[in-house]
Amino acid sequence: MDDPTTTRWVIVGVDGTDSSRHALEWAAQQAVLRGLGVRIVAAAGALTSVGVFGAHTRIDVPPDEADTGGAERLLSYAADWVSRLFPELRVLTRLSYARPVDALLAEASGEGAVAVVVGSRGLRGIVAAFVGSVGIELAARSPVPVVVLPHEHASAHGVRGRVIVGIDGSEPSRRAVDFAFAQAAFADTELIAVSAWQPLVAFAAATGPIPPELFDDTTAAEAARQSLTEELAGARLRHPEVGVGTRVVRAHPVVALLEEATPADLIVVGSRGRGGFRGLLLGSVSHSVLHGARGPVAILR
Repeated sequence: MDDPTTTRWVIVGVDGTDSSRHALEWAAQQAVLRGLGVRIVAAAGALTSVGVFGAHTRIDVPPDEADTGGAERLLSYAADWVSRLFPELRVLTRLSYARPVDALLAEASGEGAVAVVVGSRGLRGIVAAFVGSVGIELAARSPVPVVVLPHEHASAHGVRGRVIVGIDGSEPSRRAVDFAFAQAAFADTELIAVSAWQPLVAFAAATGPIPPELFDDTTAAEAARQSLTEELAGARLRHPEVGVGTRVVRAHPVVALLEEATPADLIVVGSRGRGGFRGLLLGSVSHSVLHGARGPVAILR
C-alpha cells in the first residue's frame, strides 16, 4: 500500500445529507480519473438523522457520545459506500472536533491536498455541518481549489459535462483558466470560456461624462473578444488537446455563466474579479454563481 505522505488527496466534507453524498461521489470520480486518493472529513457535532446516510448514523446515546459516535458511524459508512462504488480508490477518513471550516482548511493545508469538495446545502441549523456558509468561507480561505456541489446535482448523473470558465482578466481568473484547462484535459471534455461585457451607458451615472464613441456596442464587444483571446493563449499552448469554445456575451457575468452551464457542467471562477472589495469573503460574481448554479462550481483564489 502507498505511503499516505506520498499520496495526493481530494478532501471532501460529509455531514449525512444528500448534498454531501453528491459531493463525495463527485470527488471520488475525479480522484479515480486522476489517480488521487480521497480523504473524507466529518465533524463530531450534531449530525442529521435523516437523508441518505441517516439510517447509518442514528444512535440512542447521550449527546456527547452521540456526537462522536454518529460522526464515526457516518465516516465508516461513507468510506464503505464510496469504496464499493470505486474499489480501486484509496480512501482515508478524518474525525475532527474543530469548527467545520477549520477542519477542512486544516486538511486543505496538509501535504498532498489538491482540492476540497463540499455540498452547497442540506438541512438547516447545526445538523448540516458542511453546507451553506461553509462553502463560502472555504472558497475565500482555502489554499487549494474549492468545489461546491448543489443538492440538485443528482439530475446530472449519466450526462457528459463540459468545463465552463469565467474570464475577466484578474489574477484569480487566470488561475481559474489554468485549473479549467487541466480539468478539461483530464476529463477529455470541451472547455467553454465565457467573457461577459455590459454597455458603458450602465456606468455613466457613476463615472461621469463618457465620450460618445465609447458607447458603441461593437467596439465594446470586440474589446471583450480580444481580451478573451489573450487570456486563453498561454493555456491553449499548454493544453493543445483541449477543444475550446468561446462565448462573448452582452450580459452580467453571473447571468452569462449560469445561462451557459447545465447541471452536468463544472463552472470555474476566480474568487474575486477586478474591482472586488477587500474584506468581503467572496466577490459578487463568485458568490452569486455559487448560489445560483445547478451543477458543481470550482472557486480559485
